[in-house]
Amino acid sequence: MTVHFIGAGPGAADLITLRGRDLIAACPVCLYAGSLVPEALLAHCPPGARIVNTAPLSLDAIIDEIRAAHEAGQDVARLHSGDLSVWSAMGEQLRRLRALGIPYDVTPGVPSFAAAAAALGAELTLPGVAQSVVLTRTSGRASAMPDGETLAAFGATGATLAIHLSVHVLARVQTELTPHYGADCPVAVVFRASWPDQRIIRTTLGALDASIGEGERTALILVGHALGAEEFDESRLYAGDYDRRFRPVGTAPRFPE
Repeated sequence: MTVHFIGAGPGAADLITLRGRDLIAACPVCLYAGSLVPEALLAHCPPGARIVNTAPLSLDAIIDEIRAAHEAGQDVARLHSGDLSVWSAMGEQLRRLRALGIPYDVTPGVPSFAAAAAALGAELTLPGVAQSVVLTRTSGRASAMPDGETLAAFGATGATLAIHLSVHVLARVQTELTPHYGADCPVAVVFRASWPDQRIIRTTLGALDASIGEGERTALILVGHALGAEEFDESRLYAGDYDRRFRPVGTAPRFPE
């Protein structure tokens, strides 16, 4: 018996890995975070599967479901939105499972920042503009931010910021980041990336309207000069005179055939 933690992707039902889909189809028990995981994914469950929406359950209740499946020798598909490596609450479940001696594995999923960038048709790392992407958030009731992890601290790097779980504090985002990026820095707020009702607002830090976040819950804020930039260096990777293993150049290439 194994608990398969599966990244269910950002929202679109077909943005799931083949491995994740096949694991869902093979598991007689499926626990899914119903507040964010599309119900269409449940169509992959086998006939007669026990399907449990964990949104209203406590951690103890979720572990009880897994323990019962373990005792019955039934594999479990545990679905979380996006990718499991960030803000998934997977870590606390894994700690409980290790203590109980229940085996598990993890299948990655498409993260929301990648879906948002795709919706924008944007590369978040452009030569000479930005070569780092910072995934961050602001403090909330569920989890506080460590003292050193502030928007201002990350903004000082000039990296592209993918700010999660913060659409309700857009005024704070604007205030803390404008000194580092400037009022003309591009901003994109992507609501429900990849869902059928996806919505995109493109603006700048100076023109960011805090009211667009009122009443919203699921949105990603992207901030950085790489968004929509046209004046940037071309990568040397595909330059005609760039000597590389798969395209040797010159009479004495670095990587001879």
